[in-house]
Amino acid sequence: MSMMAAMGQVKALQSKNLRSIAQIADAPLATVEKALSGDAKAAKSLHTACKNHEKKSGTKRGAEDGAAPTEVKKPKLETHRRDLDYGSMSGDDLEASLELPLEEDEDIIRNTTILTNRAPLFLAFAVELLRYTMPEQPLSSRLSLAQAVVSANSRTKAISIGIEKAPPGGEEKAPEGQPKITIMNRPIPVLKRSGYTWSGSAQPASSNASSVTLQGSQPNPRGWTASQKLTSRGSVFVAHAIPITSPATRPAVFKSLMAEKPELETATHNAWAIRTSFGNSPLKQEASFDDGESGCGSFLLQQLRDLDISNTLVVLTRWYGGVMLGPDRWRLMKECLNDALSSQKRTSSLNGEPVWALNLEDKSPSTSTVGMPIHRPEGARNYILRAFAPADDSGKKTVTAANEEKQENLGRVLGALRLLFASWAGILSRDELDKRAWTWYMNLRPDVDAGPAGWGAKGTLNLGRILDLRRKETS
Repeated sequence: MSMMAAMGQVKALQSKNLRSIAQIADAPLATVEKALSGDAKAAKSLHTACKNHEKKSGTKRGAEDGAAPTEVKKPKLETHRRDLDYGSMSGDDLEASLELPLEEDEDIIRNTTILTNRAPLFLAFAVELLRYTMPEQPLSSRLSLAQAVVSANSRTKAISIGIEKAPPGGEEKAPEGQPKITIMNRPIPVLKRSGYTWSGSAQPASSNASSVTLQGSQPNPRGWTASQKLTSRGSVFVAHAIPITSPATRPAVFKSLMAEKPELETATHNAWAIRTSFGNSPLKQEASFDDGESGCGSFLLQQLRDLDISNTLVVLTRWYGGVMLGPDRWRLMKECLNDALSSQKRTSSLNGEPVWALNLEDKSPSTSTVGMPIHRPEGARNYILRAFAPADDSGKKTVTAANEEKQENLGRVLGALRLLFASWAGILSRDELDKRAWTWYMNLRPDVDAGPAGWGAKGTLNLGRILDLRRKETS
């Protein structure tokens, strides 16, 4: 069995704590055979292949006394060719799979000039900044958050220079009550990664870092909450929900929604349903209104009954797109309603839990993230692994050699940024460091043409300029 063929037996090998080629090579043959369900031929073939690989890799015993030590070459990091299945990986395995290179030798860094465009430099800035402003976040979370910041910045820039058009209803908004974190001037909606643990999670977060994660949007618990907008063949749906104790207050409460969000008055339909209780009595008082959306009011009311929800007013808004949706409209209405109702129960505070950055532009959420679209860390990692070419890129190189050079440069970029942030971390508060990072990035980003001509264009940056921004030690 070749090592490639053994990939199909990864889980079986991992169950015996055989997680690397070196571990398989060093393990007794009987252990490998047991992991492969007693297949002696396959076990021997795999065992031999791993031993041969270890010999070729030069991972032999240390040099004899007096022999000159050989320089150990840093392992090449591979990009991910497909989305990772987070649910099947342990926290430590996921974090290890997202490893990034790092070089902190100042002489090497100062002698490096890179050719890149602005987005990957911004991404690298955010990844390293979060190491100091949110040290409780693992690398997977920092990559996700950094990608969200870059995507938001790029989208705003594209609209401002006319490359993209602003969406008709404005930018997609996170459900009300969804916690948000501000990173380099950008509020990022986040999703808690409940129960996620990894080796670094045992380290206590600093008081400074814990306070940052509490910077969420604090919703009014008695106010309106909204669903995300759903679109189908030109029609747009959104739902709102609010606690209510008396049906007599419904007209005034409904009017408050229209005053708070006047764009709703431009909709084709604003159907509603209300269900209230009489003290401790099991009796309920109910009412609904279609507003021209046939059957919608009674549908909303039935959903409230099925969910056993009382003392609540819900409003379903639809902008009709000119195409009849048939039965699919019920699905869209139900999704919006459930989203608005769940927002009533959603808490917006964070207490140092690891998070994902929500991707509100993604309309095809992955099942591996509990149905909510996120900025995936492996995509961000793939991007910056191949984003920093040498400025004096002369001569022909193989693709492999060019990619290895870009990885080395990424390590130097991250090393320079780490040295920069470390010099200020004990002096500046989290907010001050975050603001200073934005200023530093603006001063360091490559010079490109203004307007559409400069979109995606590349420029050079000597990494010594990053080191020069470090805090000067006072005598």
